[in-house]
Amino acid sequence: MSGKRAITVVVSIVLWVIIIIAALFAVTTMSTRDINHVSNIAGFTPLTVQTDSMAPTFNAGDLIIIKQVDPNTLQEGDIITFHTIIQNEFALNTHRIESIKEVSGSRTYITKGDNNDIADTHMIASGDIVGKYVTKLKGVGKLMDFLSSSTGFLLIIVLPMAAFFAYQVYHLIMVSISLKKAVAIESAQEAAKIMAEAEVKKSDETAAGAVAAGTAAAAGVASAAAEAAGGAVQTVGDTAAKAAEEAAKVSDEAAAKMSEAEAALAEANRLKAEYEAKLALAEANRLKAEYEAKLAAIQSGNETVETKPESGDNN
Repeated sequence: MSGKRAITVVVSIVLWVIIIIAALFAVTTMSTRDINHVSNIAGFTPLTVQTDSMAPTFNAGDLIIIKQVDPNTLQEGDIITFHTIIQNEFALNTHRIESIKEVSGSRTYITKGDNNDIADTHMIASGDIVGKYVTKLKGVGKLMDFLSSSTGFLLIIVLPMAAFFAYQVYHLIMVSISLKKAVAIESAQEAAKIMAEAEVKKSDETAAGAVAAGTAAAAGVASAAAEAAGGAVQTVGDTAAKAAEEAAKVSDEAAAKMSEAEAALAEANRLKAEYEAKLALAEANRLKAEYEAKLAAIQSGNETVETKPESGDNN
């Protein structure tokens, strides 16, 4: 529980206690001032003791509680509160029953205070009895006397009741403010929810438009790609045809060059053969000359030498 909540509960309890005390005060005041009729709460009435005539059972300043009873059930020794005349004025008195007598079928009661030496001079009839003593609250009667005064009434009754009323008004205002805040928060949440739904709907519509646009764009791209592909195919076909023509041309040129190369090779082979033949002839002539020279030398020395050329032909 929060501190603020605890303070509120404590204030409420205190104010209710004061109201209960005020109610008791009202009952006590009426019972004290209305001699012919004494008010009660569920048959119980609080009264303030004014003298010590019943001391030490209870003393002046105590608060006693009496209860309504059937007078026929009362017995000697019971303490009762009854209407009487004190100093030529009607008043309420509380004394003990000393004896009970019946006169012409009606009961009468002789009473006496515990602190008095003699019995009361007035005999009490059953109709004068207000109630029977139950218990006491020591010293509380002084408080009740203070409540009976104008100052006590103002401080204990008027001001607390005013404070209680002001608190209830404040509480009502705070509850109203809280309720308005709750309504405002709920309205804001509802508005936020509606806005969120609108944003989602808008996003869905935008997404659908984007998908449609994307589809159209894709279709356009596909069409353009098809056209480009067709053009590319045509271009490739043209290029391939040109390349074939160029290849054929190059092939023809290569064949011509091949033929030229073969002719050149044949010519080179012929020239080589001729060169080799000339070399062989030159070698033969050299060998012949050497042979002839040797032969001449031999002949000049009168030597006969049969020889045979190692190689070569005689021309």
